[in-house]
Formats: sequence, C-alpha cells, structure tokens
Amino acid sequence: MSRWAALPAELDPRVRQLVVRLRRLKDHSGLSLRQLAARTGYSEKSWERYLGGRSLPPAEAVEALARATGEDPTRLLALHEVATETWGNRRAEPPPETTETPETTETPETTETTETTGAPAPGTTERHSPGRSLRVALAAGAVALVLAVATAVLLVVRLSGETAEPPTASLAATAAPAATPPAASAPPSKPPYTCRVERIDGRWFAGLSRTEGAILANGHAGPEVAEAQCLLRRAGISPGGIDGIFGPMTERAVRRVQQRAGLVVDGIIGPHTWKALRR
Repeated sequence: MSRWAALPAELDPRVRQLVVRLRRLKDHSGLSLRQLAARTGYSEKSWERYLGGRSLPPAEAVEALARATGEDPTRLLALHEVATETWGNRRAEPPPETTETPETTETPETTETTETTGAPAPGTTERHSPGRSLRVALAAGAVALVLAVATAVLLVVRLSGETAEPPTASLAATAAPAATPPAASAPPSKPPYTCRVERIDGRWFAGLSRTEGAILANGHAGPEVAEAQCLLRRAGISPGGIDGIFGPMTERAVRRVQQRAGLVVDGIIGPHTWKALRR
C-alpha cells in the first residue's frame, strides 16, 4: 500500500474526503502514477497535484480514474461536486477596495473668482473672503432650516402616535421585548452519549451507530462520531470527551489507530478504519 504524504492541514474536510477516496482507488488498483496517466489522459504531474491536495481535479479526471480502476463514478462525482463548491469559496478573493477621492470645494470658487475679477493678483485673498463667508453662512442657514422643519414634523408624528395608543399598550409593548432575551439566550443542551461497548459476531459496537462505512473527518459531528470515540477509548487511545464532535484530539487518536493497523495515516475514518476499530 502506498505511503502518502499528509494532506495540507488547511484543506477543507469535504475536499479531503474526495482526495482520500481517489488515493484509495489508486492504491487498490495497483497502478503507478505513470500507468494512471496513460489510462486517463492526464499527466503524471497533474495526478501528483490532484492526489497531494494541491489542486482540485476536474470532473473528467475523476470520471477517468473511476473507469481506469473499475469503480462506479456516481459517488465520486457527487463528492467532487461538493468539493468544487468548497474549493471555489476558499479561493474567492474579496473585491478590491475603491478609494474615494475627496471632493474639492476650492476649485469652483477659484474659477468663479477668476471669471468675475480676472487673474488674481498677489494679496487678493482678503478681498474674496467676504463673498465666501456669505455663501457659507447662507448654506449653514439653509441646513439649519431643513433640520428644524424635519424635527418639527417628527415631533408632530410622534405626539399623534402616542395619543392614538393607550398608555397601557405602550408599556406592554416596551416590557415584552425585555422579557424575551433570557428565554432565547438559553444554551442548547448537548446530546448525551453513553458508551455501551459489547462484542457482537466478532465485532465491537458501542450502541450509538452500527455503521461500517461512514466517512468522518475533522469538523463532523453526530452519533457516528461518538461511536468512533467510544471504540477509540476501548482500543486504549483517548479521543478526549465522548461528545460526538470530531475535533483535533479525536483526529490524533484516529491517526494512532491507523498507524497501528498499517493503514493510510490521514486522520479520516473510512471503511478500513472502521474495520480496524471494530475488530
């Protein structure tokens, strides 16, 4: 069985699941990268990037690998579709920020002065300042008038709304939101997981899930994860708490089991890892 290099730590679990599946198909077929390139039409270097997690293979390459290894491409293409969406989101770059150029208010005034009085001579700044001050004062007065009118309109609307509604209704309306947040902020209770490990037909089960082929990776959660955590603890390797959350401690424990069983050490639970946990 090939000894693959560890996949990049930042690789999304859904992309990681597709790459691990492709690696296993290649290993089980016994094909070398050169033979795989000859059968699929994609170069050996391309397959090195695809199987190393550095580049996402196109759907045609995934289908070609499935045909070369005698595998049904339906599930592989479904995994590829999910991985493509994740891969595109990871590489989406934010739009470039636009820098706003501040508007200059000096240019129009300078132009107006030049047109009415001709070319400005040295020392004429004081002669133009009264006209500018007048325009600024008129603009400020207009803004103040608009604000005063708007304030008066809002006050009339508010007073008319308060008289139309009884005081008790207003108090009830303001008191209701204050009582809502405590109930809404109550933390959700975690599902209790209890390990009830027993051996059935030569295989170990923890009573939480009987799956033997679910693909689990860092970031997954649920009873299948709790089942794997119970079996890891039974094997003498601590996955942390039995909380049904696939975190870093659970991933380290999975890697130890895979290393002990001579499997591909990728920290992802698949059919071969389940077999090692249940025997």
